[in-house]
Order: sequence, then C-alpha cells, then structure tokens
Amino acid sequence: MTSFLFTWIFLALLALSVGLKYWLAARQIRYVIRRSDAVPQQFAGQISLEAHRKAAAYTVAKQRLSMIETAFGAAVLLALTLCGALQWICDRLGTWLGYGFGFQLAVVASVVLIVSLVDLPLEWYRQFRIEQAFGFNRMTPALFLADTVKSIGLSVAIGLPLLGLMLVLMRFAGSHWWVYAWLVWCGFTVALTVLFPILIAPLFNRFTPLADPELLQRIQDLLARTGFATSGVYTMDGSRRSSHGNAYFSGLGAAKRIVFFDTLLERLQPSEIEAVLAHELGHFRLQHVRKRLLLTCLASLLLLFVLNWLMQQVWFYQGLGVEPLLGARNDGLALVLFILVMPVFTFLFAPVASLLSRRHEFEADRFAARYASSHALIAALIKLYKDNATTLTPDPIHSTFYNSHPPASIRIERLLELRPSSAVA
Repeated sequence: MTSFLFTWIFLALLALSVGLKYWLAARQIRYVIRRSDAVPQQFAGQISLEAHRKAAAYTVAKQRLSMIETAFGAAVLLALTLCGALQWICDRLGTWLGYGFGFQLAVVASVVLIVSLVDLPLEWYRQFRIEQAFGFNRMTPALFLADTVKSIGLSVAIGLPLLGLMLVLMRFAGSHWWVYAWLVWCGFTVALTVLFPILIAPLFNRFTPLADPELLQRIQDLLARTGFATSGVYTMDGSRRSSHGNAYFSGLGAAKRIVFFDTLLERLQPSEIEAVLAHELGHFRLQHVRKRLLLTCLASLLLLFVLNWLMQQVWFYQGLGVEPLLGARNDGLALVLFILVMPVFTFLFAPVASLLSRRHEFEADRFAARYASSHALIAALIKLYKDNATTLTPDPIHSTFYNSHPPASIRIERLLELRPSSAVA
C-alpha cells in the first residue's frame, strides 16, 4: 500500500463516520421532536406531557452538542495528522529531548494532554449549560475544576508508568512484544477493576454504609436468594454533582460492592430498589461482566497485533502526515497515531457492541423478574425515565446504532410478558 492510498482511505472513512454520525443525530432530533406533543399510550397517566416534552428537549440539546463534538473532534484529528501539528510536536520535542525513550514518552503524553484540554470547553458547556438548563446540575465550578485536577493527577500517576512499561516492551521484548503488552494490559484492567472502588472512587465521592436497616435487610435477603456475596452496600453522594439517579456494582471477587446514588434512594420505594438491584445482580450472576471483560481483552489483543504490523509500515506514518524517524525508534509515534485514528476505523462496529449490551439488559431484566418483581422494576424504570429525562420515543435506527439499553417501550413490553415472580415485593 502507498501512503497516498492510505491517506485517501483514512479520509474516506473519516468522512463516512462524520457523515453517519450527523445523519443519525439529525434523525434522532427529527424523530423525537415530531413525537414530543403526545405521551405514548403505554406511558399515559404515568408520565405527564410536560415531563415528556422536557425529555424531548433534553435529548435534542444533547444531540446538537454531539454534532458539535463530532465536527470538533474531526477538526482536531485532521489538525494533528494531515495538517502537520503532530509533526511539529515531534520536531520540537526531538530538538529538546533527542529521540530516545524520553522523546517517545513525551510524544504520547503531549498529544493525550492536548486532546484532553481541547475537550474541556465542551465538557464545561455540557455541565453548566445543558445539565444546568434542565435542572440536573449540582456541580459548582470549583468542584468541576477539582475533578479535572484529580483526573489529570491520576492519569499522570497511573497512565505514565503504564505507558512507560508499554514503550519498554515495544523496544526490548522483540517481535512478540505485543503479546507481553497484552498480558500487561489485561492484568492492569483486572487490577483497576478491583482497586477502583477502594482507592480511586473515594477520591471523587463519599461512600457510607447503607443506613436504612429495613432496606438493608431486604437487600441481604435478595443476596441470599441469588447466592451473591458482596463486601458491602453503600450510599454514594451523587447529589453533589447531579440529580440523576443510578445504582451499580463495582469490583471483582471479594471486593465487589453495591453502590446506590443517594438520589436514587430518595425517589424509589424499597420494592423498586430491590428490583433495580436484582437487575444489577443479574449482570454478575449471568456472567455478563466477565464476558465483557473477556471480549475487551480479546479485542485489545487484536488491536495490539494490528499496531505491531502497522508500526513497521512507512505508509502508515506518511499517510497520516508524519515522517517516521530514520535510524531511531518510532514506538511512541506509532502508538499515538494508532490511538488517534483507531476510532475512525472501528466506528462501524458500534452497533455490534450495542446489540450485545441490549441483549444482556433483557437477560438481566428476566433475572430481576425471577428474583424480585417485574412490576416493581417497571415502576422503578418509569420513575428513572421521568427523573432522568430519558426520551420515550428514540429513533429506532439511532437506538440500534448507539443505545446500550433497549428503548423504554420495548423493555417494558418485554417485562410485562414475564410471569410475576413469587418473591416478596
């Protein structure tokens, strides 16, 4: 392959991904607006017209921002590659640092930092314009800044050593470095999953043991019925940042813990909380978490194999507007180029991941109906749809491409088809 041909393939796929994203966003906007003046019959009497219109407006606002993000992201990508910004960065860093290991590390770190800083204004707008306008934001500018500083600090403390180890393997581990790098990546992923709830999450939120003894007993009974062990049940102060409600599991093995947003506990009845928890338990008991972790590891192995091949091709660098170094290692340069352009080449696989995720959601719903109450889960979902301003009428094509959860109407219809469980609700 020639660099010229690769450039045109890259530009064609970038144009396709940008065009498809715009088309899907425009479809979603039109579809939601046209159905914003009437609550779907399935939800009549449970969600008001005012709440339905709010959800439509919220969805439209997010989609319009996503269109700006798409254009912005494409512009930054082209600026860094074909317009010469990455070449300029390499030239400056090479002049200051030489072209050894420090240069390789600095190239990747610099680009990651630049992209992160470029994204900050959009994140600010999302939080303090859209979320604020629809009554969801509770974050202060000071807290936003503190979160940003903590995130950068964690990236430096965790990301730089990991990046350094990857570059060392690329340099010294021979032709099969990508296998060793994959083993390191998988180990890091598992370790982070275990340590995140213990060491990282408390840096951003306060976690306290669930204080309601009746609710705690109900949860313990559910855990006993499902044969699930956990290290604890906690309440998280999610209301410091947002009024959105949620619940989740984190950790693996003995480090698993159940976390409820305080906003969720304020809105749902005990039977509804139990049903939501049963759904989350279903993801663990049905091995969804392990399956996703396994798929992630397999995908990373394939990507590292492709990177190993691409970094040996001169057209890969030149086709993206960068001249490879002669007589020196190009590991950092290859890695950063691969990170930048990989989303362009993998975007069309998004519906596959969404399909798998939606299938897991249906399976977890069936698990919840078996061990808790399908009717309580329906009641909880309707409250969450309303409180989180989730549209009840998403565009089917947009939903198929992006959504990790089934549309509200289909999900509830499936739940209504299930036989009521015998569990105490």
